[in-house]
Amino acid sequence: MTVKTESVHAVQPGPVAGPSSGSMDTGPREGSPWTGLWAMVAKDMADHLTSVRMRILEILIVLTAAGAIYGAMQTLRTTVSQDRFLFLKLFTTGHNPLPAFVGFLSFLVPLIAISLAFDAINGEFNQRTLSRLLAQPIYRDALLMGKFLAGLFTLALVLTAIWLLIIGMGLIGLGVPPNGEEVARSLVFLLATIFYGGIWLAVALVCSTVFRQPATAALASLALWLFFLIFWGILATVLVQVVHPVQYGTVPELLSQAKTQLALERISPNTLYVEATIGLLQPAVRSFGIVLPTDMQGALMGAPLPLRQSLLLIWPQLTGLIAVTILLFALAYVLFQRQEIRA
Repeated sequence: MTVKTESVHAVQPGPVAGPSSGSMDTGPREGSPWTGLWAMVAKDMADHLTSVRMRILEILIVLTAAGAIYGAMQTLRTTVSQDRFLFLKLFTTGHNPLPAFVGFLSFLVPLIAISLAFDAINGEFNQRTLSRLLAQPIYRDALLMGKFLAGLFTLALVLTAIWLLIIGMGLIGLGVPPNGEEVARSLVFLLATIFYGGIWLAVALVCSTVFRQPATAALASLALWLFFLIFWGILATVLVQVVHPVQYGTVPELLSQAKTQLALERISPNTLYVEATIGLLQPAVRSFGIVLPTDMQGALMGAPLPLRQSLLLIWPQLTGLIAVTILLFALAYVLFQRQEIRA
């Protein structure tokens, strides 16, 4: 009797969808998770720089900067004769009714950052392009990091152009070049401003991941910014009365309460940025908050600090801005990794 045997052909598995495609497969990923990162950065930067939204913001910033610096030069010509840090005063001097340029920056930088990222994820999802992007050899890691870096690089490019514009206007208007320390201080100030914008960029990225509608994400980001800008200082004053009440009104109690309030206020990114700006652009500042007479022993009143000492003074604020940016991006990363993206 002849027995017929049938050959069993092994079924070759097709491409395994990695975590980036929304599949339930939890197998190991192939290749680097950063494949396609710089392609995403280049694509999103091109979209940002050519968008109508960005052009409107650029025009607004240029006009604001030109008006603020022109007013500052008018004031400096009439009030300052000899000053070692004349160029730094371009950033901090106002002219009625215009405030100083740093005042405009603390208001405009969050708006620019939020406008760059509030529809980064949900915009792709609503246009049904997110699943197509992740169907390519691009993981979620590279996609999210690419969108964040594209926004950060775009913000840095805009702020650097404004910084160069201010230097150029100062050279023409004041007729004297900045010294080396002024350039170094203004560069560190530029770096602090970029990371300050990076915080609100990451906030908008988190909201874009959580909320499906771009309008809701934009409103949530703006509401959080306004909360820290306007209401957090009031809330910190109330909280300090609960957390650290004064019982006897002694000097140590009052000092301790004031330090607690200052620590609560520094939770706000706006407070950290303002203190870093003051320490960099006003070299005579030696301390933030409460200064006791014992802290001023041996100090020459009004004498500017060297750049190194100013950097040590604002180092906690700078590291705070960088740390908050990293933590918020990590939050957006975790939320995006857990999100179902199949349309």
